[in-house]
Amino acid sequence: MSTPDSGADRAGRGHVRVVSGARSRSPAPTKDLTLPPDVLVPSDTGAVATAAATMTDPAAETAPAAAAPTTQTPAITAPKRSRFPRRNPRPAPPATPAAPSPQLRRPTGTEVIEFRGVSKRYGGADVGLESATFGVDRGEFVFMVGPTGSGKSTVMRLLIKELEATQGRIRVAGHDLADIEGKRIAFYRRNIGVVFQDFKLLPNRTVYENVAYALQATGSGRREIRHKVPDILRLTGLSTKLHHYPDQLSGGEQQRVSVARAFVNHPPLLLADEPTGNLDPETSIGIMQLLYRINRTGTTVLVATHDSAMVDRMRRRVIELKAGRIVRDEAGGQYVQREETTTEFAARLRETSVAEEGILRHTGAPSPDPDFDWVQGETVR
Repeated sequence: MSTPDSGADRAGRGHVRVVSGARSRSPAPTKDLTLPPDVLVPSDTGAVATAAATMTDPAAETAPAAAAPTTQTPAITAPKRSRFPRRNPRPAPPATPAAPSPQLRRPTGTEVIEFRGVSKRYGGADVGLESATFGVDRGEFVFMVGPTGSGKSTVMRLLIKELEATQGRIRVAGHDLADIEGKRIAFYRRNIGVVFQDFKLLPNRTVYENVAYALQATGSGRREIRHKVPDILRLTGLSTKLHHYPDQLSGGEQQRVSVARAFVNHPPLLLADEPTGNLDPETSIGIMQLLYRINRTGTTVLVATHDSAMVDRMRRRVIELKAGRIVRDEAGGQYVQREETTTEFAARLRETSVAEEGILRHTGAPSPDPDFDWVQGETVR
């Protein structure tokens, strides 16, 4: 009769040995691998209970071991690896913000110049101006810039009624230009000073006679002409050129005569179409200083120009046109819109203060009467 193996040996071998009639050969002792109960995982609880019952109950030696309840854990399979390594996806490029629509200044109805949805087309497809809306206040100095063919000259010609708008409404000093017809157009033009790029002087008349001609056309008497012409020529720096003919003058001097002729009636509105287009930079500065002096007397000045250096230097309101459309309306702007540095801003303030100190405090030009009717030629009280 053989002696049953100890419980430790049975647990170490992981099974229960059945005893037969012959003496069985005991296997070599093995190292006890029994784990302490406090480190067993919950899923092994059933197997441990079965082994413990077998060790304490001798009758269990001849009974088959009861199947321990098992908990099936779902199989976890590793993801298949592609033969070709997956490239990291490129990050999506940041969305480009949409360009903000230009912040255009809308007319309020009290301006000297008021354009509302004005378009001008030449013979169908050729567009001179497209849906232009802007206003110019009394006493304001405004630059109108843009490439050739952008619509600057079209605006000027519409204002002097050389052209009629295809659609929209134009008002000057409160008067709708569509209502000014016939003989009233001539009187309306007398109240607008115009400076042209090519001067448009009378070649067979002297400087004095060219300026006096503008007064004669408005019905001024000789006494008034003798008083006004020398004053305006002194203002424009031409007091020593009274008896010179246009072909005896330089380009800058001829343009000064053109400015003097435009301002001799002290109009409330002065239009200058490329006044420095044919002049050198130094002469251009003198013409712009002259226009600035006129503006300081209260006259509204609108200048169409390509002179980027002058626009950047003077820093007045800028209206930019492209293909007949207004794309920018900026106060204190530059020819090309860009951010101004702190140093440039400080330098501009110093230049402005010096320029204002150098302006003539008295030019002999009366301030425009706000109650003057440009069409009827009388003051409304």
